[in-house]
Amino acid sequence: MTTSDSPFWAAFRSRDDLAKFGPDALLLFALQMRFGVEDISMEATDSLVEGGDDKKADLVYIDSESGYAVIAQTYMSQTLDKKEAPANKASDLNTAISWLLNRRIDDLPATIKSHAEELQRSIKDKSLKRLYIWYVHNLPESQNVRNELENVEFTSRSVIKSSFPECDNIEIQALEVGVLTLEEWYKAISTPILVSEEFNIPTIGGFGIAEEDWKAYVTSIPAKWLYELFKSYKTKLFSANVRDYLGSRDVDSNINNAIKQTAHGDPKHFWVYNNGITVLTHEFKEIEKGKEKELHIKGISIINGAQTTGVVGNLDSPPENSANILVRFITCKNNDTVYNIVRYNNSQNKITAADFRSNDPIQQRLLSEFQSIHSIKYLPRRGGHEDAIKRRPNALLSVTAGQALAAFHKDPDIAYHQKTHMWEDDKLYCKYFNEHTTAKHIMFVYSLLQSVEKKKLGLLEKTKNNSLTEIENSQLSYFRKRGSTFLLASAIARCLETLLNKQIPNMFTLSFIGNYSLEEAINRWPDIVDIASSFTEPLEEGLSDGFKTREKVDAAIKTFQSLIAATKVANATIYSKFAERVN
Repeated sequence: MTTSDSPFWAAFRSRDDLAKFGPDALLLFALQMRFGVEDISMEATDSLVEGGDDKKADLVYIDSESGYAVIAQTYMSQTLDKKEAPANKASDLNTAISWLLNRRIDDLPATIKSHAEELQRSIKDKSLKRLYIWYVHNLPESQNVRNELENVEFTSRSVIKSSFPECDNIEIQALEVGVLTLEEWYKAISTPILVSEEFNIPTIGGFGIAEEDWKAYVTSIPAKWLYELFKSYKTKLFSANVRDYLGSRDVDSNINNAIKQTAHGDPKHFWVYNNGITVLTHEFKEIEKGKEKELHIKGISIINGAQTTGVVGNLDSPPENSANILVRFITCKNNDTVYNIVRYNNSQNKITAADFRSNDPIQQRLLSEFQSIHSIKYLPRRGGHEDAIKRRPNALLSVTAGQALAAFHKDPDIAYHQKTHMWEDDKLYCKYFNEHTTAKHIMFVYSLLQSVEKKKLGLLEKTKNNSLTEIENSQLSYFRKRGSTFLLASAIARCLETLLNKQIPNMFTLSFIGNYSLEEAINRWPDIVDIASSFTEPLEEGLSDGFKTREKVDAAIKTFQSLIAATKVANATIYSKFAERVN
């Protein structure tokens, strides 16, 4: 099978929604596969570095909730018969690191200034735990590129140590993401059990339990065996897991460090102090060799216990023989049951809480309401990365709906910084998804956000042929700031009483009149967005510290409201036409 015929490339070529990003499409697909980014198009709006003076950085993706960032360079060969990608493109990442992390913000070009500000801020406030530096391309991996990336890794550590001496414990990984890695990531998503080898595991015996479509075996295994397994297979062991090993920090609040301390300092109590792990396998069978007992398994994926496995596997030396781990081995042929096994075994972790709101009564009602809107498919969050990489024509992802609702209802900072937390926190979730939230209202707020993004992309497109007017250049200066689309959408929402010329007791009642497609809803906003974009300069102050100060955000929006109100008479015809379409 050639590269062009592989399942990964077939999946990538089917993603028509990524075509508009040109050579960055593969980079975005890689990001989506690796981290399960749901609405990759929305993330691209903030994370891609526009062409021109990009200082060798094509993307700066920052997930402040999970504590990691990705700085990436991409290369797309027009022919796939080359043996390796050009190594100089990998070395270019040294330039990107230097500009993003080692230069004064005032000295940076506008194209990367906002990216550098947020990246440096996340390092200084110690929210950034891991920094990934990627060279993504469509050719085989090579030793030449790996050598260059080792230098990039060294440069990154040196820069952070010199520029941020109190924050030099960030984990840094420079990685070549070529065809082999891309295929492996795709297989890990589409195949619950990626490690298919057979193993004989020493045990002390155990007991089995079975139901109609699954069976399990509960036992204890040596921590040393798990240590050796991780050394061989690393994160392939977590192919069915919805979260990965998060790393270990020397802080009291970090449970991973406690696991490490117990494994090293108190191995006899490791079994009783640790919750154990759950393993998905194709099949298992008990084997007795005299007094010794073993469990023969075929295939292994750790669906709960990634942190325990990662910590044990990264110990400086193998655990002592007295350290044992409680394990459940499960085999199941029913794919729906496998999905639920993975789902419920991870439901205690707060990071996945948003994935399990799909059975919430509010989400079920919204799903039913959206089914009557034939032009759009509402997709409640389910969890796992497989759903995230499928092409969804006319899809409205609930995670994006949540961001649009938060921005519209006075919380642009929540929309930008806490898109996952809003699903975990009951108070926040109920603020946006409640008995007043309807499918038509979501269409209203989502179409506003999409129209604002369309305005930004239009300005960026005009930069390619240097056709921006002076006013448009000023608008682009605002849109180049990360989070700008959420703030402008929020500011427009706060002006709706002026635009509609009436009081609005309950903002959740707002929707467009009649039946309409998503594209038609988006196209009802451009005149309003064009006017609003002329008054974005005062909003820049609200983004000056990356949405960290609500008072700044509110003050900036208040100034914006005053400008919209002051020009109400001049724009009365446009506002009246818009109001005729709003219920």
